[in-house]
Amino acid sequence: MRLELLENVIISQVIFDFMINQSINRNTMIPISLNFNFTGLFCILVRVLKNYWKMGSGQWHMEKRSTLKNDSFVKEYNPVTETGSLSIIVLGASGDLAKKKTFPALFNLFHQGFLNPDEVHIFGYARSKITDEELRDKIRGYLVDEKNASKKTEALSKFLKLIKYVSGPYDSEEGFKRLDKAILEHEISKKTAEGSSRRLFYLALPPSVYPPVSKMIKAWCTNKSDLGGWTRIVVEKPFGKDLESAEQLSSQIGALFEEPQIYRIDHYLGKELVQNMLVLRFANRLFLPLWNRDNIANVQIVFREDFGTEGRGGYFDEYGIIRDIIQNHLLQVLCLVAMEKPISLKPEHIRDEKVKVLQSVIPIKDEEVVLGQYEGYRDDPTVPNDSNTPTFATTILRINNERWEGVPFILKAGKAMSSKKADIRIQFKDVPGDIFKCQNQGRNEFVIRLQPSEAMYMKLTVKQPGLEMQTVQSELDLSYKQRYQDVSIPEAYERLILDTIRGDQQHFVRRDELKAAWEIFTPLLHRIDKGEVKSVPYKQGSRGPAEADQLLKKAGYMQTHGYIWIPPTL
Repeated sequence: MRLELLENVIISQVIFDFMINQSINRNTMIPISLNFNFTGLFCILVRVLKNYWKMGSGQWHMEKRSTLKNDSFVKEYNPVTETGSLSIIVLGASGDLAKKKTFPALFNLFHQGFLNPDEVHIFGYARSKITDEELRDKIRGYLVDEKNASKKTEALSKFLKLIKYVSGPYDSEEGFKRLDKAILEHEISKKTAEGSSRRLFYLALPPSVYPPVSKMIKAWCTNKSDLGGWTRIVVEKPFGKDLESAEQLSSQIGALFEEPQIYRIDHYLGKELVQNMLVLRFANRLFLPLWNRDNIANVQIVFREDFGTEGRGGYFDEYGIIRDIIQNHLLQVLCLVAMEKPISLKPEHIRDEKVKVLQSVIPIKDEEVVLGQYEGYRDDPTVPNDSNTPTFATTILRINNERWEGVPFILKAGKAMSSKKADIRIQFKDVPGDIFKCQNQGRNEFVIRLQPSEAMYMKLTVKQPGLEMQTVQSELDLSYKQRYQDVSIPEAYERLILDTIRGDQQHFVRRDELKAAWEIFTPLLHRIDKGEVKSVPYKQGSRGPAEADQLLKKAGYMQTHGYIWIPPTL
């Protein structure tokens, strides 16, 4: 201890003498105002020089540092070449999700060259007792549309040959042993070294069977050693019904697989315009000074469907529109709109910023929530006659941080409404000193149309052409179909499945992120379940309950009357 103290004193004196001599030699004075800076600099230099000066020998040396412990950084700078065969296993292969989303996404990836037929094989697993050919016939009609059928005949035939079916229950050792045997046969046929194979399990299943299926996969179907290969699982929403059930599900799966192996898929994060949010916000200087509470009056994130539950009333009644759409899809979009700039594009850095946003959301007030249920919803025989389940909801979230304090984030979703669309609407504040007397025409709005007809447009006030000085609302428009005529925009599931194969978790929900999301909505959901917050009726094909428009007006949203955005024609 005494030697170390003496070392510090000697080094400090040397540094101080050197700096004073330099100052005197240059005939300069050290201003009093710089004393603090010199003191801070002394402390830094002492610490640095201590590690490089070897007492006794007068020689400099480098102190050995510990190696990086973060696996993601190590993997990035020491990448392992993945050469093993790829097995994609779709569990619930005979269900609607697999037929309509999973298999079509896999076919499109195959057709575009992202799945190498010399490496990949696809396995379907379900309880249905069908043959390989029967599964292929079952999904064939979902893989190509009639317009492109003739162009994709050869690719379709090759893709279907890659599919093998294994039948078995979801909690049976025997079924998963047969599945593992089939996968192993494929890996041997591709001459894959043990431990280098890649196995991707897509759980196109209800969440209730995630735990037993995960146990079977872990026990019988994972790679037996790690020589550059991996085992990953993809789980679909809903991830629980509230905070407690979500945490229980996370704990059960987390006890079997590490977080880097778990991909909680939210297909909204795979949409083209959602993925454009980070580029739009952080690659354009135009938005940097505007994206805050000083300029933005409110933010709306809207999801509308022009049809009802379509025979899924019994299932939907267990969850409702908040659990089905708002707590996951719209909340994920909110994170991307509101998050701070990450220090890099590494998945963990992006997800860290999203978690910070969620943790800054203050509890939802009942007076800032409007629930609705469309007339005729209870006519479905699978829906209880006294159901209070909302098919429509508008709720205001408020983020308590420096950037967004006082700005309402309005999340709105509904079924059986007047139109089908999803968009983000950032409404800016009024121009101070309105010399043109045009504020009643509407505010500036930046609108990001997520679906359909992907587009971004800015609503502006401009001079109406003519001899008179009159103003009118118009727009600066980037419509994707017009601007990118020869580009095919991939489906969300295609992009996300490719991300899982590449090991990129940027567009997947992390466990702490999921927990923070449920913490926001669980108290409100429990009050709805108890009947403390009621759903009001609204007509099918309408904008929803009138109370919702009143809530928006109260929150400060100013609707533009007489303006309609018309997508440009080709």
